[in-house]
Amino acid sequence: MGSKDDGNTFPGASAPFGMIQVSPIGTHYSGWRYDDPKIRGFGHFFLSGAGCWEQGGQVSVLPVTGKIGPGAAFDTRKADSFDQKKYASAYSHDGEVGQAGYYKVRLTDYGGIDAEATALTRAAAERYTFSGGKQGHLLVNLGQANERHRVMRSALRIVGDRIVEGEVETLSFCGGTRYTTWFRLQFDRPFKGHGTWNAAGGKSDSRESSAGEAANGAWLSFDLGKTKSVTVVSAVSHVDADGARGNLQTEGMQGKRLLRFDEMKQRAQDAWRKELATVRIDGGGADDRIVFYTALYHALLQPLTGNDADGRYRGWDGRIHRADGWTYYEFFSLWDTYRTQNQWLAMLRPQRARDIAASVLKIHEQAGWLPRWGYANYETNIMTGDPVTPFLADLWRFGALEGREKQAYAALKQNADGLPPTESRMAGRSGNESYLKQGFVQYDKAFKPKGMDVDPHHGGSATLEYALADCALSQMAQSLGETADAARYSGRGRNWRKLWDADVRDKERGFTGFPRPRTLDGKWYVPKEGAYSPASDHGFHEGTAWQYQWLVQQDVPGLVRAMGGKTEAIARLDAFFAYDDLLANPSTAARKDWVVGPYSYYNQYRYNPNNEPDLHAPWMYTLIGEPWKTSTVLRAAQALFANAPNGVTGNDDLGTMSAWYLFSAIGLYPAVPGTGQLLLHAPRFPAVTLDLGEGRSLRIEAPGADGNRLQYVAGVRIDGESSDRAWVDWAQLRDGGTLSFELTATPGAGWGTRPADLPASPCAAPR
Repeated sequence: MGSKDDGNTFPGASAPFGMIQVSPIGTHYSGWRYDDPKIRGFGHFFLSGAGCWEQGGQVSVLPVTGKIGPGAAFDTRKADSFDQKKYASAYSHDGEVGQAGYYKVRLTDYGGIDAEATALTRAAAERYTFSGGKQGHLLVNLGQANERHRVMRSALRIVGDRIVEGEVETLSFCGGTRYTTWFRLQFDRPFKGHGTWNAAGGKSDSRESSAGEAANGAWLSFDLGKTKSVTVVSAVSHVDADGARGNLQTEGMQGKRLLRFDEMKQRAQDAWRKELATVRIDGGGADDRIVFYTALYHALLQPLTGNDADGRYRGWDGRIHRADGWTYYEFFSLWDTYRTQNQWLAMLRPQRARDIAASVLKIHEQAGWLPRWGYANYETNIMTGDPVTPFLADLWRFGALEGREKQAYAALKQNADGLPPTESRMAGRSGNESYLKQGFVQYDKAFKPKGMDVDPHHGGSATLEYALADCALSQMAQSLGETADAARYSGRGRNWRKLWDADVRDKERGFTGFPRPRTLDGKWYVPKEGAYSPASDHGFHEGTAWQYQWLVQQDVPGLVRAMGGKTEAIARLDAFFAYDDLLANPSTAARKDWVVGPYSYYNQYRYNPNNEPDLHAPWMYTLIGEPWKTSTVLRAAQALFANAPNGVTGNDDLGTMSAWYLFSAIGLYPAVPGTGQLLLHAPRFPAVTLDLGEGRSLRIEAPGADGNRLQYVAGVRIDGESSDRAWVDWAQLRDGGTLSFELTATPGAGWGTRPADLPASPCAAPR
């Protein structure tokens, strides 16, 4: 699921939150897509679902047959003989196996070769079984990785007759800073021949090779007389060569011997069984259950373990640090994960959430500022807004910052009220100069960025993101007794109003009043080509004013008034979701009426289920007082998740879309950052049990729930007590208990519709 139509997931093997992944490489920039014609190799690092290039595939290994030498099939006189785009193998989806912790595929070239992979947290294994012949080879390609992942420098060394080790320096995410991966490959039996290649061609019996941005690799030849299989155990490190060796020794060996492939597979799948068993669903068809547990699998892949087995990790100051008694994590796609995946982990993996929070604070200690999109130990400055604030505010609200509240608040306050110096790699709130003075981020396409993205290039959406973040921070400030700060941040939580142009009219759809970017002089932005359209992308990152207008969940009363009242606001939501079509065709309307393409951000006025800015929008119905419509929209949206390669909507973005699906399926959603409020809607399954860690469990019951029908909430009980509220506070659930839904086929039953039933908007203006 997700390996087609730019879901950008990878089908290979990984442990939960693993440091190393083994998966096929094809033509797609993310590493692989389901309909790639050939497999170029099996790489040893991947991100799941990210939308940019440079997503791994380092240390590409491919089994082949044929002669290696001058004039042979692999001609050592020609460097392009060792180009993975040329020597790639055809394969078959027949017999392909994709399981948590295990992957298998049949390569149909080179006489037919079965390739298998499995992985633990810091070590992995591949088993290649040749169909016949006297000799097989493994090509270890360092000079190439995933499509568009540039290798800037690489080096390898062949040690004895069973080991290859070395390092690969690649560019980080979206053309960012260089970083280094050290690796070690150790084989279960000796190779009988070897050699290396570079841009000049191949050289038999060579043991060392290095290159800049050019071809580089090694071949290892094995006799196939007694056994047709070769197993290689691998490990990587972002610290140094000793880190890779130590990771392999600790997790890839039993004493002095390598783990056998099936031993590692057993351990890997036992680890996944333990993880996946923490959520138990009742009911649903086979496809429903596969979709749910695959989403759970994807949500538990990242962030990635960053410290080696000895606790060492490479910090954001370039120095080596040690995580003693805890796990340091890296690869933080915060603009995406702050909306869903972060809260999912905080609820179900409290210890990991504490370590994730500690990791982000370590980044602040070492880099001087908080991150935005952290790739390994570098800031990429990808995406916009201020995602780290709602990310940490929710971790605080869910208890993951206990004992570190003041440290986290100080870092967040610095980020909210300041600006990193020019020489810092960190961008922080790059629009703060105008935001702090005027209450909005100016729209300025000429503003100099520190990376691919910068907030003033998207001043409209950045303002809305800042305001949402400020509101989240105000709640943390109030809890810590910082009352003056709390009032100041709460007021800034209403800064979305500075962008509301009450005169902008969408003539085609008949609505007036939309967010609109402003220039530095305070004037409304006017496009060169004519009148401003709320369906245009001017000033909004990966979206339009139609989609971003709903990013005001912290001040729903203010938004409703700006839209002309509840009736008008609901009518606008109905148009946004094509609500009448959803009612008529809930299983098909979403693919027909909503934004369909993963990158179709522009000139759109409908809901985009493929991207993050309006993920929470279905719950705006609930916040406005018509919760049954939220349930309708969610049933339609769930049809976009399917047991198929295109079964993930848009980039999965390190588990974000998968976590969105999980929340939609269990009947809870964290729509308003920093509040701990979980909005309620009709669950998809009759019962779900969530293990919350430390012996606590939450049982969610919805007798008669059927994901193939439209259903609505008629009543709710929390631990047996009836509740008319359309939400529940995390504090009521964190110790476990039972949440029971009564469902009906009749919309508008009255539950959750009174003002007293709705959660108070945390940053609404006092009245």
